[in-house]
This record gives sequence, C-alpha cells and structure tokens, in this order.
Amino acid sequence: MTVHFIGAGPGDPDLITIKGRRLIEQCPVCLFAGSLVPEAVVAFTPKGARVLDTAPMTLDDTHGEIIAAHEKGQDVARVHSGDPALYGAIAEQIRRLKADGIPYDITPGVSAYSAAAAAMGQELTIPEIAQSIVLTRMSMKSTDMPPRETLENFGRTGATLVIHLAIRNLREIERQLAPHYGADCAVVVAYRVGWPDEMILRGTLSDIRLKVRAEKITRTALIFIGPALANISDFKDSALYDPKIPHVLRPKVLL
Repeated sequence: MTVHFIGAGPGDPDLITIKGRRLIEQCPVCLFAGSLVPEAVVAFTPKGARVLDTAPMTLDDTHGEIIAAHEKGQDVARVHSGDPALYGAIAEQIRRLKADGIPYDITPGVSAYSAAAAAMGQELTIPEIAQSIVLTRMSMKSTDMPPRETLENFGRTGATLVIHLAIRNLREIERQLAPHYGADCAVVVAYRVGWPDEMILRGTLSDIRLKVRAEKITRTALIFIGPALANISDFKDSALYDPKIPHVLRPKVLL
C-alpha cells in the first residue's frame, strides 16, 4: 500500500489536480482536513470507502488509521488543503511513516497564495518592482518561528510578503513593516480563497486593519504586502519577449 499526500487546493473543488482526484477515486481509505478541505473534494472516493475528517483527530489517531490500512494493504488518500509542501504538517507524518516502513508519495496542489493572486487578477513579480516573494507566518498560538525569520528581517528586503496565520495581528504587522515599506504601502487581504464566500480586501499598511475589522475577518486569510500589489502601469516590460534580446528559442535580434 501507499499513503498518498494530496494537495486539494485552496477550496474550489475544480482546483484539485487531475492526478489528485484520480488518487482519491482509487483509495479505499481517505483522511482529509475537514476544516480546510470541502467535502466536495472527497466526494470522489469509491463506494464503501472509509472517509474520516481529521480536524478533531490527533497525530496518533491519524497514524493509527494509516497503520490499520497498511495491515490490510489498503492505499490511503491523505488530503490536505492547498499544497502540502507549505504549512501542510506532513513532515511529522512522514517521519512516522519512515519509522514504520510505510511507503508514501506526494501530489502537489494549488497553493492559496497563487489562487489569491489569480483572484486579484495580477502577477506578483513585476519587472524592476518586485522579483521575490517571501511566504511566511507569525507565531501567535502556533509553533515558534526560528529567531532570524522575523517580519522585520524580511521587511528589509523589500520583497512581496505573503503572511499566513496572522490576520489577528495586523497592528503588529504595521508596526514592524511600516518603517521599511511605508505606511501607504499596498496591502491585500485574501479571505477564504476558492470558497463561495471568498473576499479580497485592498488597502494600505495604515488602514487595512480597520477594513478587516469592519468585515469581521478573524481567520482563514492571507496577507499580501509590497509595492507590486499597487495598481502600477508604468513598469518595464519583461525581457522575455523583448525583440532586442535573443535567447535559445529566438536566437536572432529582431530590428
């Protein structure tokens, strides 16, 4: 048997990959993170499959289910939201699988930040404005951050920041980042991306907190910060299609 870690995407059932859906259709056991993965995603399980919402379960509980499936030779679809490589909490699961000699593989999914960029209708890497994206989070009630991975340190780079698990900490975000980005720096809050109640809020470091409070958003939101998020039209074209810059597939300079 094999444990298949599957990225379900951010919420929209149509954003799961073809491979991910095919695996769910084939596995007699499905463990899914019900707080973030809609039931429509796991509705593809075969008739009679054992389907469990892992939201109220512990790591011992989920691993126990995998052990039981392993003993029966049954494949397991372990379905996570977004892409499991990013805050998927799969590292500790994989550690246990390796210790018990249980095979596994990983099928990537659409990450919430990329789905949010699509919902915004824009590219996150703008020539000569922003060419780097930092995906990070804040500690709050979750696992501590490594000491050098602070918002202030990331803020010094001027890169586009995508902050997870921090929607209740906007005041502290403004305090740490305003000195580096400016109080009027563009901010986008993407709430429940891919779900029917999806919401995209635009503002600045100085006013986004009030807008979020007015909408009563307290969880399941991403915070985007950086100059690339502003409504910019006067940026340089990418060199990719520049007729004066040849490359291997367009070796001649076009005049």
